[in-house]
Amino acid sequence: MRWEATAMPNAEKVNQLQQELGVSAVVAALLAQRGINDFYSAKNFFRPKWEDLHDPFLMTDMDQAVARIQKAIAAKEQMMVFGDYDVDGTTSVALMTTYLKENGGSVTAYIPDRYTEGYGISYQGIDRAAQEKISLIIALDCGIKATEKVAYAKKKGIDFIICDHHLPGEIIPEAIAVLDPKRTDCNYPFDELCGCGIGFKLIQALNQKQGKSEEQLYPYLDLVATAIAADIVPMVGENRTLCFFGLKQLREAPRLGIKCFIEQLKKPLTVSDLVFKIAPRINAAGRMDHALTAAKLLVSETPQEVKTIAEAIETFNAERRATDERITQEALHQIEQRREESHPATVVFHDTWHKGVLGIVASRLIETHYRPTAVLTRSGEDYVGSVRSVKGFNVYTALEDCSAHLLQFGGHKYAAGLTMNANQLEKFKTAFENAVNSRILPEQKEAILNYDLSIDINAIDHKLFRIIEQMAPFGPHNMRPVFKSENCYDSGASRVVGKDRSHLRLSVATNKGSLTGIGFGLAHHFQAIQSGAPFHILYTLDENEWNGTVSLQLRIKDIKF
Repeated sequence: MRWEATAMPNAEKVNQLQQELGVSAVVAALLAQRGINDFYSAKNFFRPKWEDLHDPFLMTDMDQAVARIQKAIAAKEQMMVFGDYDVDGTTSVALMTTYLKENGGSVTAYIPDRYTEGYGISYQGIDRAAQEKISLIIALDCGIKATEKVAYAKKKGIDFIICDHHLPGEIIPEAIAVLDPKRTDCNYPFDELCGCGIGFKLIQALNQKQGKSEEQLYPYLDLVATAIAADIVPMVGENRTLCFFGLKQLREAPRLGIKCFIEQLKKPLTVSDLVFKIAPRINAAGRMDHALTAAKLLVSETPQEVKTIAEAIETFNAERRATDERITQEALHQIEQRREESHPATVVFHDTWHKGVLGIVASRLIETHYRPTAVLTRSGEDYVGSVRSVKGFNVYTALEDCSAHLLQFGGHKYAAGLTMNANQLEKFKTAFENAVNSRILPEQKEAILNYDLSIDINAIDHKLFRIIEQMAPFGPHNMRPVFKSENCYDSGASRVVGKDRSHLRLSVATNKGSLTGIGFGLAHHFQAIQSGAPFHILYTLDENEWNGTVSLQLRIKDIKF
């Protein structure tokens, strides 16, 4: 991988910040890189406030959404909360159904079946609403392009409120309200909320309209923080504020359905834990069974019910891991057989692959073959797929170039889903490769590891670590700082570890003795390190607890000689 430094801030600005805040040059530079240039902005960064959240009524159509829901509650109308089957969708459904029920609403939760209905608002869901005499559907994390389905519902006497964060098409659905900060006619100050975040703004608006206190919204923040982390949205602005308070809720009073997983961690919860431990389990229900299972877990208040569902989800998660590992190996074999190394994009297909893990497999393939990747399988008469991208490349735009060969598609810059007729596979493959080839830049073809600062290994101490921890929550646009240290030497205590002996327990010599680091999958460097040759490392700072002793630890990302 190529190592690339983040742009260094102006030296004068760093020095001024250092003096104003009384921090080290390293900390001042890290803050300046994140756009923090004075005491006031630093105070807001380290101590997010509830008041930092924007007025929800600044969002286009919020007044209409609130009025329609208030009317439905007053008239005792039946409502349906409709969500996507991923973490963002299931947390959104849990948030909205719980809030509406607690405020007098009659609500049915609905999440489409990943396999029989596919992504987004479905005709089956609308038909079910009509059968149950539901007159209002609130769609979360989907719906921004569902113009025909919203029109179909209208003919059946069903109103729609859409809460979405995906890019709109040219036509906005004719719903009662469409809440999406990415609308061109929406001037809401922050347009990077996830679906659950927009759902939260809706209940915040309802709460304000009823004159209720902000404290009554705190119990929902654990769901919002989980969705923010899982959906990999920028950890700035409202996302960072909501995640900050959401983590506080998760640590102090999480709902039972999340608490059962947190208890397994045996350490203070972080955003990384949400991304890599909690989210995969919530997702596993929708991938291997039905996402409503996860939604039930998130709204349950009965310990025995939580225990039963959580055990089932653990089983689904184990099945998911085994399935995605097998399919990844099959896809890699397919790529190698076709000798596609020189192609600008990867497109692989097998009609028996499990639809629920295609996105995970696409991400894993990029780790080996670094290029935009589509993984497809059969779903009924059609083919469906997940698409993942490389850093900087907008895969959604590439799919727009291929739209003539697709029945439907949707998603983000880096992740998307699609459906096509079976006879369009080869045409799509050619079109996708051509689209990638014409749009991708040379620097987007090479895997890059970014780092914030180059520092002397002897500058690492507990004080620096404590300040860095206060920069959390970490995520896109506020990643955990990555450092580079050059000309390091083995202290003599480095060794290979792990069941398959693929990991490196690194011991770096310092002025005060040594610093220990763990490099997953980096055991192949052991011989060169043991030889006494100087080496350069990229790493983040971590703490390791062993036998009651807490020590600093380097999380090694890469090593070069």
